[in-house]
Amino acid sequence: MKKIAILQSNYIPWKGYFDMIAAVDEFILYDDMQYTRRDWRNRNQIKTPQGVKWLTIPVKVKGKYYQTIRETEVDGYQWSKDHWNVLSQNYRHAPCFCEIAAWLEPLYLAEPAVHLSQLNRRFIDAVCSYLEIKTVISNSWDYSLSEGKTKRLANLCAAAGGSEYISGPSAKDYIEEAVFTERGIKLTWFDYAGYPEYPQLCGDFTHGVSILDLLFNCGKDAYRYMRYVR
Repeated sequence: MKKIAILQSNYIPWKGYFDMIAAVDEFILYDDMQYTRRDWRNRNQIKTPQGVKWLTIPVKVKGKYYQTIRETEVDGYQWSKDHWNVLSQNYRHAPCFCEIAAWLEPLYLAEPAVHLSQLNRRFIDAVCSYLEIKTVISNSWDYSLSEGKTKRLANLCAAAGGSEYISGPSAKDYIEEAVFTERGIKLTWFDYAGYPEYPQLCGDFTHGVSILDLLFNCGKDAYRYMRYVR
């Protein structure tokens, strides 16, 4: 049995994103899909004493032109230093700040990637490495894509040799299970409910923020508050 998950890349995603990566044998970054504004592709949230704050990567958007995530370019370089300064200011008193900063700061201060997909992949790979998640991560453009929303996913899963497709629950609104059944692929819905709370620096507990919040606060113990088993 080979388990496959297919999702668009996100900027410093929340812990559930990494749990899904860890739950499968191959995780396919689906960045041949259309870039959508005000979504998770180029932004995410962190906690601050003033409440939840968005960190947003500026990108170049070509008006009404159909633009894939893969084609989307990062606009400028100053944002990376700004984001790191915001993270430093708000997490410098976290128990594991120095440990995480040792590998995270260089990612922000390194030469920025030109494309959003490359940048997101840089952070996703680094977090997986730190959490010891061994899942193979590939790109949708490594495979031939077909037409049709569900058919494309099923064919992509089959092309990757998958016998089981793991999907987030929000896809229940559009995925046709029969398309997977016809190809002999089991469809499983990932459950994000029931996460335990972990120590956070300020305010009411918030689950949906970037995984960096969990890492700064818990370090190598982060897995204790996630679903995956090392």
